[in-house]
Amino acid sequence: MTRTSTPARATCPRCLRPPPTCLCALAAPTAHVTEVLVLQHPQEQRQAKNSVALLRLSLAHCEVAVGERFAPDALQALLWRPGRDTRLLYPDVPAAPAPAATAATAGATPVRLVVLDATWRKSLRMLLEHPALAALPRLSLDAPAPTRYRAIRAARRADQVSTLEATVHALAMLEGPTFDAAPLLDAFGRFVAGVAARLPHDGRPHPGV
Repeated sequence: MTRTSTPARATCPRCLRPPPTCLCALAAPTAHVTEVLVLQHPQEQRQAKNSVALLRLSLAHCEVAVGERFAPDALQALLWRPGRDTRLLYPDVPAAPAPAATAATAGATPVRLVVLDATWRKSLRMLLEHPALAALPRLSLDAPAPTRYRAIRAARRADQVSTLEATVHALAMLEGPTFDAAPLLDAFGRFVAGVAARLPHDGRPHPGV
């Protein structure tokens, strides 16, 4: 008996999503100076509700590295770039206190912003298991605006926002009025609305979402 192979599911070569959920039309090219490095947990890469794909399409200087544990040498190569001040977008929490603050260099050196894309518990584990991450100077969001993400994905804490929203708010803090966050946040709102429209009443996505 000959086993027939299942045809590979078609995906968009740019956003890597199935055609019905292609994100390319939502991309909002946004000028920015800060480099963004997203360390994405593998489970988030497979999450249809994840916001990083839209972020990567919209930011020219956005790199995504997928992994749960990174070898020290590989992580160092990802974190540091010549002429860049590397910072981690993460709050100062008791379970993982921020390192002692150093002399402020805001505006003096372009920033490479490191963002952890994972659930709260998994992001904390990633931080604790990688000393190089824990040692980075922190950037925390000051009272972020209410997230639009709750329409499609639950959060444990009231101040939690999507990775896209957190990154966009951080870029606005770093770059000031020269960074226009509105088009990308509007695109994210349309992304959330599209996903919500494909959700049945029990909150679970239809196949292909």
